[in-house]
Amino acid sequence: MKKKLQVLSISLALASATSILHAEGNINAGKQKSASCTSCHGDDGNSMVATFPKLAQQHSSYLVKQLHAFKDGSRNDPMMSAMALALTDEDITDISAYYATQKISENALPVLDSDDDNEKPAGKKDVQALIAQGSDLYRNGDLKSEVSACIACHGPFGEGNKPASFPALKSQHADYLIKALTDFKSGARSNNPENIMYMIAKKMTDEEIKAVSYRISMMK
Repeated sequence: MKKKLQVLSISLALASATSILHAEGNINAGKQKSASCTSCHGDDGNSMVATFPKLAQQHSSYLVKQLHAFKDGSRNDPMMSAMALALTDEDITDISAYYATQKISENALPVLDSDDDNEKPAGKKDVQALIAQGSDLYRNGDLKSEVSACIACHGPFGEGNKPASFPALKSQHADYLIKALTDFKSGARSNNPENIMYMIAKKMTDEEIKAVSYRISMMK
C-alpha cells in the first residue's frame, strides 16, 4: 500500500504541471530536414552509438521541447546547441514529427564491464539481477530512500506521456540513460518541470541508476 501511495503522490504532484501541446509538423519535410542529424542519431532515429539517444518513436512534444531548450540555452550541449541554433520553429516541429513516426529498435542484453566479469566480487550482481532490481525500482520506487517510481511519469511500459511532454523511455540505450540520470543527479542537467528529475536522481545510488537503465533498455 505504501508503495502504491508513493506512486500516487508523485502522479498527483505532477498533475498540476502545465501540459504542453504542439502543432503536428510535416513528416516528409522533417525527414529531409533531419539529414544533419543522421550522423549521430541514425537515418531513422536509431543511433548506433550507445551514448547518443535514440529519437525514433519519441513523442514529438518532448523532442520539440528539448530542441527549443538546446536553442535557448536552458539545456546545454555544445554540439546540440549549435545544431539547434540553426533551426527555425517550423524545422523543429517537422523534425520532431518525423522521428515520432519511426519505430524504435530493440536492444541486446546489456553486457557488464570486463572488470565485472572477471573474478566477480562477493555480492556483485549479474545482469539479470540488476534488471530485476531495476524492474522493482521502476514500478515501485524505494520508500526507504524516497526514490519515486518511474512508472508514475513514464508509464508501465516506458511509453511516456505525450501531453505532459514526459519522454518515452522504452528500448533507449542503457548507456545514454545512465549518463542522463547521472547528469540529473549532479545537476548538470536541470531543464525539467520543477527540477523533478534532480530531486529523484540525487537519491539514487550508482547501482540503482545502472539497474533501472538496464531494465528500461529491455522494455519493448
